Amino acid sequence: MESPRQIRSVNYYLSKLKDLVEISSRDFTVQCIRQVLADLRREILESGSVLSEDAIVARIYQCWQDAVQSSLRRVINATGVIIHTNLGRSPLSEKAIQTLLTIARGYSNLEYDLQQGCRGKREVHSERLLQDILGCEAATVVNNCAAALVIALDELAKGGEVIISRGELIEIGGGFRIPEILSRSGAKLREVGTTNKTRVSDYERAINENTKLILRVHPSNYRITGFTERPTLESLVRLAEKNSLPLLEDLGSGCLVDLRKFSIDEPFVQASVSAGASLVTFSADKLLGGPQAGIIVGRRHYVDRIKSNPLMRALRVDKLTYAALEATLISYKMGRAWTEVPVLRMISTDLASLKHRSRRFIRRARRFLPAEIELDLLDGISYLGGGSAPQLELRTVLIALRSKGSSVAQLSSKLRSFDPPVIARVDGDRLLLDLRTVDKGEEDALLCSLQYACKK
Repeated sequence: MESPRQIRSVNYYLSKLKDLVEISSRDFTVQCIRQVLADLRREILESGSVLSEDAIVARIYQCWQDAVQSSLRRVINATGVIIHTNLGRSPLSEKAIQTLLTIARGYSNLEYDLQQGCRGKREVHSERLLQDILGCEAATVVNNCAAALVIALDELAKGGEVIISRGELIEIGGGFRIPEILSRSGAKLREVGTTNKTRVSDYERAINENTKLILRVHPSNYRITGFTERPTLESLVRLAEKNSLPLLEDLGSGCLVDLRKFSIDEPFVQASVSAGASLVTFSADKLLGGPQAGIIVGRRHYVDRIKSNPLMRALRVDKLTYAALEATLISYKMGRAWTEVPVLRMISTDLASLKHRSRRFIRRARRFLPAEIELDLLDGISYLGGGSAPQLELRTVLIALRSKGSSVAQLSSKLRSFDPPVIARVDGDRLLLDLRTVDKGEEDALLCSLQYACKK
């Protein structure tokens, strides 16, 4: 039996791995060799297992590869969940990606006024577009929608009371709850109404000398149905104006186009602005289809106060976020969002097109996959995801894959280990693929991943 002392030296393996030294560094390669040899010595002591020299070299190569590979990787989303929170929410448009590359490669006028030749403000890169698209007086951007709510409450309600309906005390993604956000902002929560019914009179009775803000929250990720009542935004605006109070509406998903023909009943940001809400907050990386950001729009007086809040320095976004957001907003302004923004393109893809793509993909797959692999076409459902429209079901076509030689868990695991990893649905003993969320340019990679997963 070979002992740990008989394993060849680090220098010996270093001489065999000159190619790794050339593309990285000697120190980094030595680190990988030492790690593999230390693991090997431990294995010999624990189990007596011995590897050949070629196997040791291969393990060092694998160690090196694992160390240099980014943990954040592009994946193919074959789940049919369009705004998949775990998979990075909305994919960016090609225009946004190209703008990102342009800005990232060099310097930019992030905070420089090109006309005046002096320092400028970064907000101008999105504010003008948001004003044009939404008809708002002013706008600013922070790093996500929760941050938008935090800074707005900190500026407008700190030390006072915020009135909110009990039916809107929701929990958003990651376990963040509206009451906890209110508490952290230094504002006191004043609940009104009941879980299922709240009236304008409930808000009116709660207003006192300590009231700083009326908060209206859109419950994007759940619905209360049946015996319910909720005041209109217009009625709350009138109440707020009557009492000289700001009204903030947190919309969450940020819908800028009419999705009702797809049975998606999400409120328009434009409607909230035109109804007179003092401030409206929403996400950029959900239905809007842009980068992660929280957008605050509304009356200039309140937006300017938020811009001057000390928290803005901590919550503001960088040049890359502005670049991607501006490019996405330009698609909306030019009337090209339906074709250029991936989320809207996926939502609007018709069933006939999906059937055609899926049938063609199955025909291609059958030429390359083993005979034991069963491929079928099924009617199914795609989901919007991302905490938006929880009851939405978009009709779709699913490719069902079943293997006689491998379990669905094994197939799914192999797909996740491919490069790029493929994330699919598991349904009993079948693997389900929904091409609604697979870009046409990803089909070849998806086919290769299936060949890899189904290989004996």
